[in-house]
Amino acid sequence: MPAETLKTLRSLVAPLRVKPGAKVRLPNDFDPAYTAKFRDREHAEAALAVGVDLLRDLQPKLAAQERFALVVVLQGMDAAGKDSTIKHVMSGLNPQGVTVHSFKVPSNEELLHDYLWRYARELPSRGMIGMYNRSHYEEVLVVRVHPELLGRQHHPPPGHRDLWQQRFDEINNWERYLVDNGIAVLKLFLNVSKEEQRRRFLERLDNPDKTWKFTLADVRERRFWDDYQHAYSEMLSHTSTELAPWHVIPADHKWFARLAAASSVLDALERLRPSYPRRVSIPKADLERARAELEAE
Repeated sequence: MPAETLKTLRSLVAPLRVKPGAKVRLPNDFDPAYTAKFRDREHAEAALAVGVDLLRDLQPKLAAQERFALVVVLQGMDAAGKDSTIKHVMSGLNPQGVTVHSFKVPSNEELLHDYLWRYARELPSRGMIGMYNRSHYEEVLVVRVHPELLGRQHHPPPGHRDLWQQRFDEINNWERYLVDNGIAVLKLFLNVSKEEQRRRFLERLDNPDKTWKFTLADVRERRFWDDYQHAYSEMLSHTSTELAPWHVIPADHKWFARLAAASSVLDALERLRPSYPRRVSIPKADLERARAELEAE
């Protein structure tokens, strides 16, 4: 495994991280077409293969230790590449140790609970990696762009507080609670440009194998592009914390987005320092008797 490639993977993460307290203004502050030192798909895919191998080595240690869990939050506009990122980043992992949840329009049951309830129900158990395709951040994104949805949530009046600041505080407190309890939170925003989204929508319309991905709602939501950029800017500014920082993944080039996402997951797992447990609870004499019985067969 080339040491230089590993060093490169680790160096990718820091420039993508949103500093806590920073005021983010999209699209100016982050370039969706950024590719670091990578200039072509071939180079990036070779590095991604190294990253997946490293993830493959860390995952069983995380599972065996049963002390920590990792939840990976994926947010982004339609066609930003959330599904393909999950597919490629997790391709080398044991599926028994990974859960993936795609959060759609909330059900009636979910709407009768607090807005974080359905996300808390799907948290990974210790030793597991959980992938959230969209997440609790929809509650300060799509609900903010379409405030009429608050009526369906039966939400009480916020009183004297700003509702969105209230939710930012609640989400930050919840994520702190998760981290304090051994559930690391990695947050990835797939940052795609408006022009690249348009190109991908047209590709879906032109390619019969991809048309099934296209819905009329995609075009309707695109009309609110500027509103979403403002909502994402506010989200990144108010909820990137020391314990659970946001990482802005440039998504105009899918091959780089996958590499950047894999590097971020690798960084999060390495910070947990998972290791195989060393304890042996069975007395040595009993182990020797078991060995003798097996060898005698």
